[in-house]
Amino acid sequence: MKRGNIPKFGRTMDRRSAMHKALATALIEHGRIKTTEAKGKALVRFMSKLTRQAKKETISSKRELAKVLGSKAITQLTTIMPKLSLKGGCVRLIRLGQRKSDAASMVYVELIENSAK
Repeated sequence: MKRGNIPKFGRTMDRRSAMHKALATALIEHGRIKTTEAKGKALVRFMSKLTRQAKKETISSKRELAKVLGSKAITQLTTIMPKLSLKGGCVRLIRLGQRKSDAASMVYVELIENSAK
């Protein structure tokens, strides 16, 4: 059984974490972003951790979010997440097909906000 195999995207750990942070910030600010399927799947895993922290609404959880996100993104995430009725799965992938130039599978990654109470 394979465990702990995460995609590395041909990057060092620092650059990979910077990519995750940049994608997460863009997703929170815009609500929906277009990216490759591999990056989208990695972003869904990364965002699930952030959404759990944002739902807690404690000072320590906001400090944990501050390690990853900017202040504008933190305020947006902490205002959206407590209203959602879902416990998890607040990020959705929508497949778009292949990019013409290199045939990479493209997806939309979006926050699910329509399930708000």
